[in-house]
Amino acid sequence: MGLIVQKFGGTSVGTVERIRNVAAKAISEFKAGNQVVVAVSAMSGETNRLVGLVEDISESYNKREYDVVVSAGEQVSIGLLAIAIESMGYKARSYLGWQVRFLTDDVSSKARILEVEAFKIKRDLDAGSIIIVAGFQGIDNEGNITTLGRGGSDTSAVALAAALKADRCDIYTDVDGVYTTDPRMVPQARKMDKISYDEMLEMASLGAKVLQTRSVELAKKYSVPLRVLSSMEEGEGTMLIGEDKTMEKVMVSAVAYNRDEAKITVQGVPDKTGVAATIFGALSDANIVVDMIIQNVSESGETDLTFTVPKGDYTQAMETLKGPINEIGARSIKGNPEIAKVSAIGVGMRSHSGVAQKMFKALASDGINIQMISTSEIKVSVIIDEKYTELAVRSLHQAFELDKDVGDRVGG
Repeated sequence: MGLIVQKFGGTSVGTVERIRNVAAKAISEFKAGNQVVVAVSAMSGETNRLVGLVEDISESYNKREYDVVVSAGEQVSIGLLAIAIESMGYKARSYLGWQVRFLTDDVSSKARILEVEAFKIKRDLDAGSIIIVAGFQGIDNEGNITTLGRGGSDTSAVALAAALKADRCDIYTDVDGVYTTDPRMVPQARKMDKISYDEMLEMASLGAKVLQTRSVELAKKYSVPLRVLSSMEEGEGTMLIGEDKTMEKVMVSAVAYNRDEAKITVQGVPDKTGVAATIFGALSDANIVVDMIIQNVSESGETDLTFTVPKGDYTQAMETLKGPINEIGARSIKGNPEIAKVSAIGVGMRSHSGVAQKMFKALASDGINIQMISTSEIKVSVIIDEKYTELAVRSLHQAFELDKDVGDRVGG
């Protein structure tokens, strides 16, 4: 007997009929001889509705109370799914996040899981029940309800799989796997049979919406076998695995993009110790994540510091930095929320040269100006004007021949 964790997103439980479909998938896994734990999101559109209610009441809402409201959607979906499974003749038991006890830190709306207490689940699994757990929810040490951020149900599912030492975690979505890029943007995009944790982590962090970044981090950390597949149609999906030699033969595996970033430049930063710490410390205290950073020092000794933040945090970041900018004596601050980040990703970059040159040449041939560049072992990212996003993605997908099977690409 194995133990399988299944996760279904809002689209998968968006109607009563789809909830019955999810129940059938859970029962099918159970009938195959496995213990089954299902993590679910709120029904499609429900979280947005709840967020809208909060924002209609107040623009400056208390984030603790925000979590109380927006966590309510999952309670409905887990109850309905348990009822559906029982109506089909099988035992089921639903749990809210605080009942399972997803212990988190106290950062409302962006909480991180510290521990999962799974003894209740193990007890009920041994009693022959299919367990349904509310994703997205947690509880802090003070007993406050917390939420994990949008897409947090993925993280809930992987955390459950790690705590239970599950044989596999299946993430069911409205797509049938992980593609070389967004197939809505590039029809020639191919579904990958497998992808490394590192590549998927880069894709998730760079804007691919298939999996939440933290869920991939957890899967890698605890070696959770993770599969992405469709809840609407049959198929094997895409398996997340450790690296193997076949992956290293491919220079670039995927192209990702992210329109949800904004660029901020602090101009005329004095060349003295501690100024960067002052700027980024203020952003850290405000729980604003900084991504790409570029520092340019002029001959006069002044420095321009340019970095990117999530677009949703742009206004708050600009406001947060007013005090620190005056404190360090910088000349000015300016921002641009109309940017996009486009990235080429592949573990094969570790053993192939020329990726950046090929990428820059492809973008230049289409007249796309590069504003910022960031590299790592397995990715090259550039910041460009948002209006060129689709053109850039198509250009790079073609340049790296991602529409072809691995064996048909130049150089492997």
